[in-house]
Formats: sequence, structure tokens, C-alpha cells
Amino acid sequence: MFEDFFGFTTRPFGKTPDPAFLYESPQHKEALARLEYAVEEKDLALLVGEIGSGKTTLSRALIDRIGDSRPVILLINPRVTAAQLLRSIATSLGCPASRFRNDVVEQIQARLIELYEQKREPVLIIDEAQLIPTKSTLDEIRLLTNFQLDDQNLLSVLLIGQPELETRLQRAAYAPLRQRIGIRFHLGPLSLQETIAYIEHRVRFAGGKVNPFTSQAMEEIYARSGGIPRLINTLATTALLDAFGEDAPSIDPARIASAAREHSMDAAHG
Repeated sequence: MFEDFFGFTTRPFGKTPDPAFLYESPQHKEALARLEYAVEEKDLALLVGEIGSGKTTLSRALIDRIGDSRPVILLINPRVTAAQLLRSIATSLGCPASRFRNDVVEQIQARLIELYEQKREPVLIIDEAQLIPTKSTLDEIRLLTNFQLDDQNLLSVLLIGQPELETRLQRAAYAPLRQRIGIRFHLGPLSLQETIAYIEHRVRFAGGKVNPFTSQAMEEIYARSGGIPRLINTLATTALLDAFGEDAPSIDPARIASAAREHSMDAAHG
């Protein structure tokens, strides 16, 4: 559609969390570094951020960096019971199926020891972790960090979720899990300068030789989106489609304001 018109080789503001498009703002770079450290140290880490702030994209970028060096267990729908969680992990590790918790735990531990001896300790990434339904499931996650050998943890656990996850973990009942968290990071929105750099980065990465967004348009995108990458993408894509429909080679603030109205962003981010 508009890609050829603006000289793009691909869509610059897609909705999927493509790690290839990751814009490493200072805080995104810091968050990624902390996640990598947690993997190296086989620690329990917590990454929280608002909806659309780029958490999932960061996790996919981390998976790319891990490559084939370690098995990655990615849970994107953590609405599971404690038993379902264990079975899911066991299945991902190639363990035989069992209905009994003790058998599943023993199978997981045996497999973790095998992988440890191969220097390939797994990484468990739980996305949208605020959706974990019960304390018992979170308790099971804490117990997973007990798998150790020769004073070495056998598994990295990364909890990624919205701020309510952090709030939930502040309750007294979750103190045992909270105390196990070795790495924490709160991912905030982009600043105005970072929003402009983010847009320019995506335009360049998509093959654009000329940025169709004027400086004022990018400032308007920041004002309407609050610096949330997902909202930036939505506004930018809508404005590009609108400009393409009218054969307009550049995008001014009025098109961004129109896109914001179309997506009802006036009240929340105007």
C-alpha cells in the first residue's frame, strides 16, 4: 500500500513485536542489559512497564541474542494453574508427560542437571505475568529458583508484566518471591527526543530515504501518544495511510491530530 509511495521496503510501524526494529533508547538498552545479566547469572528478574511500552519487543530481542546457546521457554499466556505451569515447562524441556506433581518436578530437575552439564542452562520467560491467576502459581515459580547444583542456579526466570504485577508483589504474602528477585527494571515512556529518534530510526530501518514526518508532526505524535511506542506506531501508521490516500509526500501535525481523533487519543493523551 503506502510502502512504495514513501519509498519503504517494509512497514515501519508494524504492530508485531519485531526485535529487528528495536530502538535502543538509554532505558531500553539498560533494560536489555539487565535481562542479559540475569540470564548469565541465572537469576530471577522482574521487568515491568505500561501497556505498549516495548516489554515484549525487548523479550524477543533478548531471545534473539540468546540464540541457540540456551533453551528458551516462553510463556505468553500465563493464565495457568501451578500444575499446568509445571507441565508446560516439562513439555518445553522435552520431559515425558506425567499427571503427578512430584514426578514432573523430578523430571524437570533431572533435565536441568543434564543441560547444566552441557553448559546450556534454560531461560524461562513469562510474558504478561500480571495475568498469573493464583498465588500458588507464583509460589511454584519461586520454588523453581530452588533448583541448584554446586551453588549454581539451574534456571533463569524472567517475569515481564504491567505495573500491577509489581504492586501485587509488594503484598506481604508475596515476600518470599519478592526477596528472590535479583534484577528489577521499570520501563517508562519515551521522552520527546527519544520519540523523535524512535520515529527516525524506524523510518530508516524500513528503507525510507526521506522522513515523511515533519518536526512538528513528530512533536504532535509525542503529545498525543505520551511516548508509548505502541501508540506512536498506531498514530504514525494511520497518518501514513491518510497521506498516501491524498498523495501527500509529507505529514504535518494536522494529520496526526486527525489520527488521534480517529483512535480516541484526545482525552487520554491530548
